[in-house]
Amino acid sequence: MQVKCYMHQLLSGLQHCHERGILHRDIKGSNLLIDKNGILKIGDFGLANYYSPNPKRPLTSRVVTLWYRAPELLLGSTDYGVGIDLWSVGCLLAELFVGRPIMPGRTEVEQLHRIFKLCGTPSGEYWKKLRLSTTFRPPQSYKPSLFQAFRDFPESSRGLLSTLLALDPTYRGSASSALQNEFFHTSPLACDLSGLPVIYQEEDELPQASERRKHKNTRMKQRSQTHRERRIKDIAIEKPKEDHVSPKEDPEKRVESNIQSQEPRTSTSSTSSSTKPGPNENLPFLLSPIASSQQKRLPPGTQGHTNNARKSFHKLPPLPPSKTQSNKYKMEDEDVRRLSQVNRSVSTREFRELNQRKYTQLSIH
Repeated sequence: MQVKCYMHQLLSGLQHCHERGILHRDIKGSNLLIDKNGILKIGDFGLANYYSPNPKRPLTSRVVTLWYRAPELLLGSTDYGVGIDLWSVGCLLAELFVGRPIMPGRTEVEQLHRIFKLCGTPSGEYWKKLRLSTTFRPPQSYKPSLFQAFRDFPESSRGLLSTLLALDPTYRGSASSALQNEFFHTSPLACDLSGLPVIYQEEDELPQASERRKHKNTRMKQRSQTHRERRIKDIAIEKPKEDHVSPKEDPEKRVESNIQSQEPRTSTSSTSSSTKPGPNENLPFLLSPIASSQQKRLPPGTQGHTNNARKSFHKLPPLPPSKTQSNKYKMEDEDVRRLSQVNRSVSTREFRELNQRKYTQLSIH
């Protein structure tokens, strides 16, 4: 029988711990591990502690999961021993037959009432013997109903359940005495490990899972490396190219070269730039000889500005012809008549430096 096989392994493991002075203090279904060969192993020793029968030392009562907690722990006892683990084993034995927890209490008070309804109300000697507080005494007395609740269980299991679920921990005995119970010696006997259900049928399932995990990790590393390389390339492309300028270069020459490099380059400008006009050569957009004479009198600092203005205005389209003045004003001066026929101007500076005196006299007349 499978239940007997599992319970025999569990009690054997607890016997091994108790003989060495170790209390598990959290026996429940989720802390029992079963491998593919059917071997049961006790796990999660996070609440385990060392105990010694003589002399006893006080231990905390806030141990064991609520559904598998012994009544003396619920009543606040700090003087306990192996009986708390055996109570949890009794709850697990009944759970294996029923298929669900037998006392799923939501609070400690509710858990105590479920225990008293199943095992009966403890007598007055029980409180005196364990030196427990009488605050949690039930308002009414309950009769034991353990045999009635487990009437569908095998008859041999009832005796072991009544022993393991005794209210007095001294009546629960020990793990070694529980292994000598008739439950393990009556028919049907405990089955062998080969008769237990096998979870893993394939021997190579674990190596295959590790191989798939390794392949997945390798693929993720390759993706991350490719993404990192792409990111580095994008940063290199987006990085602006810095101009490498020698420290010995004159800053004024560097500014002048930057200005010339910003001018639009066309086929006509490239051909015209190769042949620079001489100092005495007349440009086609000069206003008049007066303007050229006025240009010679410009201050030395404005000569470069005028040359740049000429170059820029030379590339602009022609301006519309200026409107003729009214007959009210007669233009007798030759320079003024030339001014009205000009299609483009050189710069504001040259226009202002014309013979303003003649133009002012003409407008007054």
